[in-house]
Amino acid sequence: MLGQLSIKDFAIIDELTVSFQEGLTALTGETGAGKSIVIDAILLLAGRRGSQDFVRHGTDKAELEGLFYVDPKHPVLNRLQEFGLPIDEEMLVIRRDLFATGKSVCRINGKLVTISTLREVGQSLLDVHGQHDTQQLLDRKHHLTLLDSFGSEKLFEAKRTYGETYRTYVSVKRKLADLSRNEQETAQRLDILKYQADELSGANLQLGEEEALLQERDQLANYEQLYKGLQAAYDALQGEQKGLDWVGLSLSQLEHVQSVSDTYKSTYNKVADAFYTLEEECSTIRHLLDDLVYDENRLNEVESRLAELQRLEKKYGPTVEEMLEYASKIEEELESLENRESHIARFQKELADVEEELVLEAQVLHAERNRCARALTEQVHAHLQDLYMERTRIEVQFEKRSGSNEFQADGAYTCDILFSANLGEPLKPLSKVASGGELSRFMLALKLVFRQHQAAVSILFDEVDTGVSGRVAQAMADKISYLASFGQVLCITHLPQVAARANCHYLIQKAYRDKRTYTTISPLSKTDRVEEIARMMSGADVTKATKDHAKELLETTLYV
Repeated sequence: MLGQLSIKDFAIIDELTVSFQEGLTALTGETGAGKSIVIDAILLLAGRRGSQDFVRHGTDKAELEGLFYVDPKHPVLNRLQEFGLPIDEEMLVIRRDLFATGKSVCRINGKLVTISTLREVGQSLLDVHGQHDTQQLLDRKHHLTLLDSFGSEKLFEAKRTYGETYRTYVSVKRKLADLSRNEQETAQRLDILKYQADELSGANLQLGEEEALLQERDQLANYEQLYKGLQAAYDALQGEQKGLDWVGLSLSQLEHVQSVSDTYKSTYNKVADAFYTLEEECSTIRHLLDDLVYDENRLNEVESRLAELQRLEKKYGPTVEEMLEYASKIEEELESLENRESHIARFQKELADVEEELVLEAQVLHAERNRCARALTEQVHAHLQDLYMERTRIEVQFEKRSGSNEFQADGAYTCDILFSANLGEPLKPLSKVASGGELSRFMLALKLVFRQHQAAVSILFDEVDTGVSGRVAQAMADKISYLASFGQVLCITHLPQVAARANCHYLIQKAYRDKRTYTTISPLSKTDRVEEIARMMSGADVTKATKDHAKELLETTLYV
């Protein structure tokens, strides 16, 4: 659950920190007070795209921070481990800074993360419903995804199996299409591949060649410096200065005293080791000098070969190894094109076999979706009856794709949620028949159904109760309260019935100071709640009768 939210310099919010509890929390206030701004802040913590427009005017950045308490069995903890993020006793801190320059910085438990990581973690902790979600519900493109999220293990397994076969199907189909291109394209492709293959073959590429050539070039190019350095080192040891002779003399003198004590013997041994090492390295330097040869023609050859390799690398890959891999791919494609008829026949048979398997798996997937659709509509109907939509009919209609688009990544069928709110009226797409209030209740029913199919998350409703009143409002309040019994629900609401049901009630208001607008959020006492709920009932004119009604509403629902 979301335990604490801190917001600084965000839109018209100067600075505020608010703590939340489990159960139902109501957020109320007049239109324009900044209620949706709080939801925007939470959405940004869940990975929504940010904008510099959110940064409060006159400041450099907006700062958002959320503290979450996570059940030890919540799958998000496994994802944190996979991402290499620290875990602190089932507590998780998400922080996001939005800069006026447009830059955004995200952190989870103090560690920098990408926006995609933040989104994956945030969306597993928060389920936010607002107007955007309602629009998605109206778009049939999202209905299949919605249905799958309700699915059982059998459905998930059917999707996985179908997906694997579909990827094979696409791969074989692509190879067949590549081979089946027209004769002119094939001839042109063959010419290009043969030229590239001949060029790479003629280059006689060898692994490790470039590194060896670079080392040889450095040696030839620095011949004079190398010769002087080696000769000077050799002369210092074996030349007129006879450094090695002096070390030998030191060794012979120490030999006479080594028997006196272990200390002298240790010193003698160390000098002896140094003498024999120097003697060996002196011989090595001599050999290096003898092998050091300057060959201007060879230097030119090396430079020319390196230039050739660099030219090829620009065309075929940044390293010799990658160029050799590319050459191998060319040979495979050449062989395939030169023997295209036999390959086409092979791929056609393979495609037919895969397609036959795909048809069966698509049917299995469709059957599982049909079963889930029946269970989903049955459960949604049950909740809608409690929300005074007892005459509503819902049906998930499937339509088989046809032609070249028959098989897609999500299966061979599309689906559309059909809806009828009135007895005797035909089923039609949601977008054509559902009113705002009906959509709100339908979405709430879906949330109630999906609650048992998802890990524990905090649910945020942004005016889910839009377009309802009277007994329907009370029914929605009961359902939202029931939903909150499973965990945490934060609800921006204009309904006094919902506010009265809340375990905790916050008032969001605008304030004015120093010619600036500020948004404040404050918890309400029982007395303050009576005032606020009375205002929600009657508007600006709060009478004693309205207060009595608000008090009665609180007393009859607060502890239900």
